[in-house]
Amino acid sequence: MAEKADHEERRRQIAEALLRIADTQGLQAASMRAVAAEAGVSLRLVQYYFTTKDGLLLDALARLGVQLQTRMERWIKEAGSPPTPRSIVTAILACILPTDAESRRITRTYAAYYTLVLSDPGAMEKKGPLQPDLLEGFLAKQIRAAQEAGEIGVGKDAAVTAAGLLAMVNGLGSSVLGGQRGGEEAVAILEYHLEELFGAGSR
Repeated sequence: MAEKADHEERRRQIAEALLRIADTQGLQAASMRAVAAEAGVSLRLVQYYFTTKDGLLLDALARLGVQLQTRMERWIKEAGSPPTPRSIVTAILACILPTDAESRRITRTYAAYYTLVLSDPGAMEKKGPLQPDLLEGFLAKQIRAAQEAGEIGVGKDAAVTAAGLLAMVNGLGSSVLGGQRGGEEAVAILEYHLEELFGAGSR
């Protein structure tokens, strides 16, 4: 068991080194040699644990998804108990906005992956549902629950509404990172649209 734990720790150490490079320099700078230097290990060790660059990219992306998931769960818990569909949707979308050091790092790193795929569509082989797909599905489920509770009109398409909300938050996040607006303004815009969605009730 100890040996297995040591192997996992090495993989985590290497993957997190790649995520740090992605955050600060972009993934174009994340060569296997650069990752080894950032992790403080030999190139041979990186190649031992990750035989391909794609394997390392996918492993690190999965770990980034876990970090985002942990943040979401924390924000949902802090939003109150018992959680409601509205509080869950609000917490998830608000925690994605780059308003603190953690969310700015996560947003920049996801942007680095997006930039990599735009410049090189074959850079990573898609394996399983991606985080945005899973998130859209979860948000749509909460919107349907809100419709059943009479908090959102039943005429709304839950899947389309969820996709639109997530796209809006991603756009707001880019505008914050780009200096167009501050984090507080982005949160206020999000709250305005959520009030329109939930405030309308069954109309």
